[in-house]
Amino acid sequence: MAPIPGSGLAKGLAVTLRTMTRKTVTEQYPDALPELPPRTRGVIGLFEENCTVCMLCARECPDWCIYIDSHKETVPPAAPGGRERSRNVLDRFAIDFSLCMYCGICIEVCPFDALFWSPEFEYAETDIRDLTHERDKLREWMWTVPAPPALDPGAEEPKEIAAARKTAEKLAAAQAQPGEGTP
Repeated sequence: MAPIPGSGLAKGLAVTLRTMTRKTVTEQYPDALPELPPRTRGVIGLFEENCTVCMLCARECPDWCIYIDSHKETVPPAAPGGRERSRNVLDRFAIDFSLCMYCGICIEVCPFDALFWSPEFEYAETDIRDLTHERDKLREWMWTVPAPPALDPGAEEPKEIAAARKTAEKLAAAQAQPGEGTP
């Protein structure tokens, strides 16, 4: 059966009229902040105490927007008669957010959990040169990172925790056995 001429137009106008009669849901952004999902990707926060200046984040960044400067420092021996050690000390850690494509590769490759996604999204600047944020600003954003989600109650226990618990139980059993035989 052939469609009635103009039926498509009538359907389109019906949709338009239905939409026009509904109340709008536009949020007035500066006045009302949006409700973001819990693990929103906003900016990258730096937990400076965990950074060992391994440079993995800067090497793996496809945009080369991470700038790290460091120097070596001699650490005295931990025990008498030990030898001095050297360690890297972070001098500068900056991310140029005008170049960053927010892929999260730097966060994934960091072996020491020094980088995290922060839900902060209001960091606009009037000058593009001001979008390079140094470690003090990245440290401020670190404290807005939400806690990780709770583990699934039905999931099996992590291997590391299970191994540690078994070892602790063996030690407790070994310590209890010699005490049982003595009067």
